[in-house]
Amino acid sequence: MLPTTLTVGVIQMNTQQDKEKNIAHALAGCEEALQKGAQFLALPETFNSRACSNKWDQAETLAGPTVQLFQDFAKNTHSWILLGSISERLSQGKKISNTSVLISDEGHCHAVYRKMHLFDADVHGKIIRESDCFVAGETPVLTDIKGIKTGLSICYDLRFGYLYERYRSLGAHMLCIPSSFTTPTGKAHWEVLLRARAIENQCFVIAPNQVGMGTGGVPTFGNSLIIDPWGTVLAKGSEYDEEVLVATLNFQDLVSLRKSFPLFEHKKQL
Repeated sequence: MLPTTLTVGVIQMNTQQDKEKNIAHALAGCEEALQKGAQFLALPETFNSRACSNKWDQAETLAGPTVQLFQDFAKNTHSWILLGSISERLSQGKKISNTSVLISDEGHCHAVYRKMHLFDADVHGKIIRESDCFVAGETPVLTDIKGIKTGLSICYDLRFGYLYERYRSLGAHMLCIPSSFTTPTGKAHWEVLLRARAIENQCFVIAPNQVGMGTGGVPTFGNSLIIDPWGTVLAKGSEYDEEVLVATLNFQDLVSLRKSFPLFEHKKQL
């Protein structure tokens, strides 16, 4: 059974290269969100380090200190936490994955998603090649948060609508898209794509974003968003500042919308 509501806290960060400071800042944001009533906390992509070099040195296994610390925090505060992403050391050689980790309110690693679509692009003269550092994931991950079926994804995945349609076809109610979305592409596409994913799949969308200067000297856009299935923006961050957003999602509204507007019943197989 779906819960009636879920209060979500989104932490918008300006992550730098000092991992300890970044983690402390993330924890402070989580504490603030909890004080505002959040039950589910969402951090952005690469929240614990945005180092532009020595990515192997910054990477950890899922048994490493970052995940362990947030497992303890989740258990102690009885909260669900999405670690938007960390650089995960894989077992095969010096390979790294850009990995989201969902931690349950009992402190367990409840789900792990490895970014499927890697961002290789020329952003206004700045070359970004995630494939130089990261290995692409191969598997979509639909998980469950307090009875809410949730599709996991990261940043550049947002541009590939078939992934979210797959999640909806499997019963998703909520889509998580933690990001480090750049300012040039963000101004053009960030909100319109996020609202489209919410509308076309009739799902809530949770999108914590980085703000400030990102890897390789490319600025990130902020404007973190919480969006309802009609495409209405429930909460929005600024373009320049770190902040904590909190909004309550009403799943009875989602059920009513899907009943009155049965979009997926009208789909044709082409």
